[in-house]
Amino acid sequence: MMNLKDAYTSCEKIIAMHSKSFYKAFSLLPKEKRKAVWAVYAFCRTVDDIVDEGSNSREELEQFKTDFQVFLTGDYDIENPMWVALADVFEKHDMDVEAFSGLITGQEMDLTINRYRTMEELLNYSYYVASTVGLMLLPILAPSKTAVLKEGAISLGYAMQITNILRDIGEDLEMGRIYLPEEVMEKYELHEDELRAGIVSPRFIAVWEELAETAELHYKKAFETINEYPLSSRVPVKGAALIYREILATIRIKEYKVFCEKHYVPDESKQAILACL
Repeated sequence: MMNLKDAYTSCEKIIAMHSKSFYKAFSLLPKEKRKAVWAVYAFCRTVDDIVDEGSNSREELEQFKTDFQVFLTGDYDIENPMWVALADVFEKHDMDVEAFSGLITGQEMDLTINRYRTMEELLNYSYYVASTVGLMLLPILAPSKTAVLKEGAISLGYAMQITNILRDIGEDLEMGRIYLPEEVMEKYELHEDELRAGIVSPRFIAVWEELAETAELHYKKAFETINEYPLSSRVPVKGAALIYREILATIRIKEYKVFCEKHYVPDESKQAILACL
């Protein structure tokens, strides 16, 4: 069986490579909580990669779903660092199994749906691919406050996912996906061919800003209960949320050029945000 310490180190490498913002923020957690977050992130990343990079995504996701159900019975690949670390996390924390299953459901949606009609449909999708992650982390970050923090965690998921969508418009187009709701595009008379041409027009900016406003509202809602987190978790969660929200400001500064480049919050800005907490 893989050594537990090595399993956690492997999970840490995954988050350090793929999400510098989360890694920087959650590195502030106490060691045991930090390690557990790395394991959950490795699970999320594995599912995400199956859908975005798998050679036969549908079959691979079905197999992963089966593997997870088997894992819940205590049977798993003892040489796979993610399962080894996650088994330790499930043993130590009262984890929300539904949230893990929900994330897989969200990734299944990405295999069958590449267009959303309404904002409500987009928020439903965002719940499954992002809010579930917050619900997975709550038993680790605030075990005695999961009920009071649930709505805020769901809102933070909405906010972060919409932020992702607004940052990744060009990348998603290349994969044949448009997440900007049709009803919002129609409202501002933004046509798909204009999107595909990568034109930053006043119509495009109006659509982008309407979604950004929804994201901002959900960040605000998440911050309303953020002080309910124990102090050791509050700083990393608030830091991650503020860094992510800053992506919206960064895109505005870069004049909404989201079609051919991916915008990140500069390291000095991240440091400044975390220093103020």
